[in-house]
Amino acid sequence: MSINIAVIGSKEFIDQIKSAASELSNIRIDPYIYKKPQDTAEIIRKVKSCDVLFFSGALPYYFSKAVRENLPIPSLYLVTDEFTISSTLLSISYNRKISLDRISIDHIDSSVVNNVFNEIDIRFNHEQFLNFSPMLEKNQFDLMSIVNFHLSLWKQGKVDLALTSIHAVYDRLQALGVPAIRLTETKKILISGLNNAKKQAELHKRKASQVAAGYISADLTQEQIRAFAHHIHASFQQIDEGMTVFYSTRGEIETLMEQDFLRNFMSNYTSFLFGFGYGATIKEAEQNAKIALTFSESEEAAKYGYILTEEKELLGPLPHINKQVHLKNDHAHLFEIAKQTKLSPANLSKVIQFSSSRQDLHFTAKDLAEYLQITRRSTERIIKRLLDNGYLKVVGEEMTYQKGRPRAIYQLNIPIYF
Repeated sequence: MSINIAVIGSKEFIDQIKSAASELSNIRIDPYIYKKPQDTAEIIRKVKSCDVLFFSGALPYYFSKAVRENLPIPSLYLVTDEFTISSTLLSISYNRKISLDRISIDHIDSSVVNNVFNEIDIRFNHEQFLNFSPMLEKNQFDLMSIVNFHLSLWKQGKVDLALTSIHAVYDRLQALGVPAIRLTETKKILISGLNNAKKQAELHKRKASQVAAGYISADLTQEQIRAFAHHIHASFQQIDEGMTVFYSTRGEIETLMEQDFLRNFMSNYTSFLFGFGYGATIKEAEQNAKIALTFSESEEAAKYGYILTEEKELLGPLPHINKQVHLKNDHAHLFEIAKQTKLSPANLSKVIQFSSSRQDLHFTAKDLAEYLQITRRSTERIIKRLLDNGYLKVVGEEMTYQKGRPRAIYQLNIPIYF
């Protein structure tokens, strides 16, 4: 299977990556050249169909964030590691005969540069190093301030060479007559980066083609069922009145969640619950979809949905939030408790957090309701499900100052470590 990689970088980087790609099979490079890293967001809007985006470095990757995060394909950048810096410094010392304490350096990660100098046991003057990541964090990136950093040190006679990680800075320094070189990636690093991009694209393709099943609990007409199935390219089976199961792919469902179609479709019903599941087989996808549906049914709202992935990662509630919440349970036992009690992992986690945060292990329904910020009725429903399944026990009663029945005192019966 051939992987189409859209590469975004400077002209020099594109030339390097093409040379490296020639040694790899089943990879096709579509080059997109920028003059400044700030141009990448606009360039992405012109990228044609591809399997993965590969950026020349962290800077163009950063500047394209707003556009990149809405893409339906993976994206990554070539990481400048210690080996790249070490090989560049060796070239400076051996070929140019320049002492390493006579160079200025800019980079996005100060720890990488520090690691190299510590390893070769050379004291480096930190006044000659510029870490520009704070500029990005504050959204105040200024290319000319980096150029002026190198220019000033050179004019003061403190350095003989500028080493930059930004090609636009290199071009500007060259135009100003400042001796400068760029951090240059070895062919080995470029090949490794391309292979990583290829693997991410292949993984994305495999996931997108994964089997997906979905249970929808709503009073749908045959026409509405067919319209929904058509939208996600699915086959369907009406189990009974008010319950339909759909079969599609993970890619179709993930695309559905990024659109307004589902939200608009659900708005036509007073009650609409759904659960989608992904799996390596139809059976596994169906099982995960059923579990996801039970979490939807455990919510108070009449319009909820969850997705349970093959990795047992629960996404939801959907589509009432703008961004999916990942509620991954790393412990199988905790997941089983949520499944058995029909409590959402979010509510179960909050109950456990409530118990562990108190000095006293004992609590009343009133204490829990105040912590969860929900109604007394909802709290009692949670307590009953935990009691019925043995995950909560009554340890006493609390007399009230007012007339009425005494309040039950509870203690959570869930292991604190799984």
